[in-house]
Amino acid sequence: MVSFESSRELKDGGEPVIGVLALQGSFPLHLASLRRCGIRGRRVRKPGDLAGIRGLIIPGGESTTMENLARRCGLFEALREAAGAGLPIFGTCAGAILMGRGAERPDRLELVDVEVRRNAYGRQVDSFSADLFLAPFDRPFHSVFIRAPIIENPGTRLDCEVLGKHGENPVLLRSGRMLLATFHPELTDDLRVHRLFLRICGIEEGNAPAEALEETSNRQLRKNSY
Repeated sequence: MVSFESSRELKDGGEPVIGVLALQGSFPLHLASLRRCGIRGRRVRKPGDLAGIRGLIIPGGESTTMENLARRCGLFEALREAAGAGLPIFGTCAGAILMGRGAERPDRLELVDVEVRRNAYGRQVDSFSADLFLAPFDRPFHSVFIRAPIIENPGTRLDCEVLGKHGENPVLLRSGRMLLATFHPELTDDLRVHRLFLRICGIEEGNAPAEALEETSNRQLRKNSY
């Protein structure tokens, strides 16, 4: 088992590092968002990449492909073990699907005891965006939904806190050190959801480095991600 705690101070000179599962999907945008928060990100592609990280982001993308690749790389069980050891994990869209439960493909990590139904809003043409009020924030968050899943009936789970809804459907949910979003915060310039996850990881926002991506570069990254 890889310990994310034991080598924390040995990696990157003690600087806090957030891992981003980088097998498929919108991982470059999450890395860019972390950089804009002044936090170092690391691509996670094998179990050893989990060593020393303070948290992990599982990005949006194609959940079945991610599950297949994670199994081939030996990461699927390693992610489950790291979560069991206390690693905070943030899943967006496909990442939320993998973190929840479900009878349909893909196989799930089952890190949070809620049912997450994939493609619940419809196909790609049914994608949409909406300005939503999320509990941690004092102004709306522009939320982008692309073939989005639905988190079903979390109200009976005592360990789950619904932080935002679209209609009656939860779109942002916290369960202990786990954070699930059915939308794509990485597709906006708003860093508040990423900062929320950093707080769950016990990290204060750093100083954005000089090489942080400019707005035009972020737009191009988002355009190329889907």
